[in-house]
Amino acid sequence: MATYPIRTRRWTRKEYERLGELGILHEDEPVELIAGQLMVAEPKGTPHTTAVRLTESALRLIFGDGWLVCTQDPVVFDDDSEPEPDVIVVPGTARDYLGQHPSHPVLVVEVAESSLVFDRRHKGSLYARAGFADYWIVNLVDRRLEVYRRPGADVSAEFGWRYLDVDVLGPGGSIAPLALPNTAIAVADLLP
Repeated sequence: MATYPIRTRRWTRKEYERLGELGILHEDEPVELIAGQLMVAEPKGTPHTTAVRLTESALRLIFGDGWLVCTQDPVVFDDDSEPEPDVIVVPGTARDYLGQHPSHPVLVVEVAESSLVFDRRHKGSLYARAGFADYWIVNLVDRRLEVYRRPGADVSAEFGWRYLDVDVLGPGGSIAPLALPNTAIAVADLLP
């Protein structure tokens, strides 16, 4: 029996968007484009969904007017990635992004259960490479918040970049987004 090498095909962001336009990928399809590969997102159980809602609510309260808090919407920053983080915060209003998805969020948040390792290694490296200064993981496995800051080059990282500063906060801790350093969010408010 002959064996054949596994071949993969890299996709561009334009090709990925075209798949949606043609109806091949539906809007609610749990797929995102990560570094040229179509990745199936983790199933969203009730703890995940609840944590996304809690995080969205907490961020809306402190950011207020002039900021847009988006859940599970695309972010674009290069030609081969269009991830859909669980929550992002960007300046402006919804109409500011009519022509193109946001590309420079001031905060990116992933809620992780089964995707914890992927969110740390792959998405963390991808977001660091994109220059996103503030990346949080609401870690449902260990019930804590992981805060990643200060992106820097690292040839050993998945996409050549990683976050140089990592802080881990338990349910009793609090954190201020880099974009609003004079505020505080209780970690417990993000956890289901």
